[in-house]
Amino acid sequence: MKKVLMGNHAAALGAALARVDVAAAYPITPQTQSVELLAELAAKGDFKGRFVLADSEHSAMSILLGAASVGARTFTSTSSHGLAYMHELLHWVAGARLPVVMVEVNRALAAPWNLWTDQTDSLSQRDTGWMQFYCATSQEVLDTVLQAYRVAERVRLPAMVVLDGFTLSHTYEPVDVPSQAAADAFLPPYQPPDILDPARPISLGGLTMPKEYFRLRRRIDHDMRRALGEIAAAGRDFQTQFGRGCGLVEDYRCEDAATILVTAGAVGSTAQEAVDSLRAEGLRAGCLRLRVFRPFPTQALRACLPPRARLAVVDRSYSPGASGIFFQEIKAALYPSRREIAGYVAGLGGGDITVEFLRDIWRDADAGRAVADDPAWVEDAR
Repeated sequence: MKKVLMGNHAAALGAALARVDVAAAYPITPQTQSVELLAELAAKGDFKGRFVLADSEHSAMSILLGAASVGARTFTSTSSHGLAYMHELLHWVAGARLPVVMVEVNRALAAPWNLWTDQTDSLSQRDTGWMQFYCATSQEVLDTVLQAYRVAERVRLPAMVVLDGFTLSHTYEPVDVPSQAAADAFLPPYQPPDILDPARPISLGGLTMPKEYFRLRRRIDHDMRRALGEIAAAGRDFQTQFGRGCGLVEDYRCEDAATILVTAGAVGSTAQEAVDSLRAEGLRAGCLRLRVFRPFPTQALRACLPPRARLAVVDRSYSPGASGIFFQEIKAALYPSRREIAGYVAGLGGGDITVEFLRDIWRDADAGRAVADDPAWVEDAR
């Protein structure tokens, strides 16, 4: 069924189609409509799970920690300072190997106060042990929620489905909403092998000595890397069933590209328009969108790139004292290649990243003017 949906509502319908048992959340701009819709569906009886309005984001994740521990399929959504407030519990959920799925709507962190999109909030959680998926369209948001549950429950790790605040969360687009029967065929019921059960006592979460702790962390890393194959397989199966799929990365006109724009999130769609306009001028432009950030898709990234193509990495994030976060990770993934990789920090706090803006960045990188180790801070002067 085709519906015109904002990104937040696509996220909520994805959770409902996943037959979530427990959803717990606290409202925060620009994420609020996702949990509002779930609450409305619950009130009408169209969402069969239990919806809990928590008193804070920390409490919401605590509720899901308990619910997932007894075998419930769980969901929440948040943004910015709400995600930061959850930080402690993100480590707990990942360490306990609980496949919680969370929609995270990107918004800048204060100070100063800002409500608009900026990917630093989700990227600052990159070391918590959560998988991270970055979406470019409302359709991809709904589809990724379903796929995230499938992957998370197979590798026993939590997943974060990330979308740009306002740019995608509040933008209405046509979305193909699958039937419940079709969603059920793709995503089977959650059947965890180990849960808290008074009838079958086991020890979960007791004090762990260094050797065991080390081994458990190594196991998380092993399964995070295994998730790369599971994500690719889920995308292929989704493509077979629904006629559309999502991989680890999305490349566009990269085969013979001299310079490639690298983005994540909704800017990926804008980058494709920029590439088409540059190609119309006879320029060898391409673009690549990172859809999965954790686990980092090193091999998939390398496979998409022509041997001598320059990269212009556009970051809507920044690690103070270093550079854009995607830029850091891409340089590390491609080391020790001699490829030219330039970093551009742009759009922080919701600044527009337009087609013309990306064309200017592409031309700068193609001319080799960028300094490889020093990120360029760029603003749209129009």
